[in-house]
Amino acid sequence: MKSLIRIRMGAEDAHYGGNLVDGAHMLHLFGDVATELLIRYDGDEGLFCAYDNVEFLAPVFAGDYIEAEGEIVHVGNTSRKMVFEARKVIVPRPDINESACDVLEEPIVVCRASGTCVVPKDKQRGNH
Repeated sequence: MKSLIRIRMGAEDAHYGGNLVDGAHMLHLFGDVATELLIRYDGDEGLFCAYDNVEFLAPVFAGDYIEAEGEIVHVGNTSRKMVFEARKVIVPRPDINESACDVLEEPIVVCRASGTCVVPKDKQRGNH
């Protein structure tokens, strides 16, 4: 089971000089993806327990469009192991003009992560 969201990073998301977005914002997106996956699988939002791996691979800037995708890769009694990837798919082109953007032929992977979520037995509604 997979889930995908796409969102544009706005000026309010820029945390550092040069309109750089902090890496923690990608984890926020992964949390939203995980919540959707749990709702689709168990009918409940569940709880995110821990990330066991996070890799920040490329910078993200205000104006970038990011796709965040996640997939449940293992199902335990109450645990759900997931993997995530965030990709930059559209970038602004201020060198052309203030509203120009390019769709990237090849998305740029900006972050990968894996983690575990839990849905207590009494909250599972078996939507799978």
